[in-house]
Amino acid sequence: MLAFFTFVLFTVFVGVVTWLITRNQETDSADGFFLAGRSLGAGVIAGSLLLTNLSTEQLVGLNGLAYKDGLCVMAWEVVAAMSLVVMAVFFLPRYLARSITTIPEFLQGRFDAQTRMITDCIFILAYMLILLPIVLYSGALGLREILDLKTLTRIESDTTLLWLSIWVIGIIGSIYAIFGGLRSVAVSDTINGCGLLVGGILISYLGLQYVGDGDWWGGLQTIKTAHPEKFQSLGGNDAQVPWHTLFSGVLLLNLFYWTTNQQIIQRTFAAKTLAHGQRGVLLAAFFKILAPLIVVLPGIIAFHVFHSTDSEMIPDAAYGKLVRTVLPPVLTGFFAAVIVGAILSSFNSALNATATLFSTGIYRSHLRPNASDRETVYSSRIFGTIVAVGAMATAPLLEGQKTIFEYLQKMNGLYFIPIFAVVLVGLFTKRVPPLAAKVGMITGLVLISVGFFVPGPKDWVASYLYEFHFLGIVFVMLIVGMLLFPAQSAATSEGLGAESQTGQTALPKPPVDMTPWPLVVPAGLLLVCIVVGIYVWFALG
Repeated sequence: MLAFFTFVLFTVFVGVVTWLITRNQETDSADGFFLAGRSLGAGVIAGSLLLTNLSTEQLVGLNGLAYKDGLCVMAWEVVAAMSLVVMAVFFLPRYLARSITTIPEFLQGRFDAQTRMITDCIFILAYMLILLPIVLYSGALGLREILDLKTLTRIESDTTLLWLSIWVIGIIGSIYAIFGGLRSVAVSDTINGCGLLVGGILISYLGLQYVGDGDWWGGLQTIKTAHPEKFQSLGGNDAQVPWHTLFSGVLLLNLFYWTTNQQIIQRTFAAKTLAHGQRGVLLAAFFKILAPLIVVLPGIIAFHVFHSTDSEMIPDAAYGKLVRTVLPPVLTGFFAAVIVGAILSSFNSALNATATLFSTGIYRSHLRPNASDRETVYSSRIFGTIVAVGAMATAPLLEGQKTIFEYLQKMNGLYFIPIFAVVLVGLFTKRVPPLAAKVGMITGLVLISVGFFVPGPKDWVASYLYEFHFLGIVFVMLIVGMLLFPAQSAATSEGLGAESQTGQTALPKPPVDMTPWPLVVPAGLLLVCIVVGIYVWFALG
């Protein structure tokens, strides 16, 4: 009961503080609701980026993979730091210069309205059918284990507890996203992000103390001695992330996620200046380097503690069981609240992004071109409510997945690779016509779907290629195919970034100060060197 009380207390605290900070802010205008009035500073951007990413699909799913494969799965976190450097140095200045609200809006400016419509629909369907249900399911699974809801509620059915947890989390997250807009999402993310960093590192520390009988360093040495294979940074061929896939599909998925994924980068579009955006992105990159302490090490600790006594345990259940084992009851509720905050962050960010894509890309562009800001925001709230209810209804259907993070990365590959290929072509060349972008995007979706799900091709990919290499091959094919389309001398004249008769790109005036942070390149290079050093250290150790 004490755990439940502290859980409620911290959850209410975050809600009240978020309301106090954002209660007088404008949310009826499109910029105010979707981009927080372009007023976010570096700290809020970093905190929101961090917590939007570090949700239960990482805490539960990635620790579950670490339980199975060890340190090599840190690629999803550490390599992300390099992708964030690319975002800060290359992508963000180009995005902010175009005054865009969404990635599909950029593609409309570079190609045409049909390309934007296709991309909007892909993003919306992917968030509705893949991301939102996975966030709710993994969050409910973690919460059920951490709070021991069976004992607390005296409900014996795991399925009933799963449904109940999903709907409670979904309703709270919907309130943030649908009524508060991006500003309330970012503020609550930052508060919960501080709790997650403290609580996540505390779990690793207490877990090592548990193994070492009060000596955390001794506990670490015990685990390294007992399971040296778990501390290899480069995975073998039987691991979920073999070392050679770091240079193909894993790298591409990371780059898309941190440079092109609307759910993640929307808060960078809300930066008050380019310098604030770059500092926030690089600060998030620094924290991603530390992330394995939170989302990888606990999984390895759990393997040492539980595998010998429960060899049949589902890997995704390992993190929650470790938290309940090592955390004092007085802190269990606090950490459960932090977990819920992480869930809410990913859920309400994805929900906010989905509603933004619909209202700006479909409602205002096609259904009601003359809609006012107030009507656009209202349509966003209605659509967001429908999507939230759908996600809460479908999330329990994921019950039975053994490794939710592996499932998520596989499903993400379906749309990450085609969209990223089109965005890169749009950024680097003006000669590729709109038809090439549309054909490339649809072809990529079909090829990856066939290779992942159709018997025959699926078996061939599994036998002769790693799925991540398959994604890399499809990516190269899409790029080459689009570049081989009959050349177009100038970009389409429709939308943002259209070229004038003189051949110069006509961009709207940037909405924020575009002076870059003077240290963005040196700081980025330092972070890249740290990432490489980490890999070399553990590979040789």
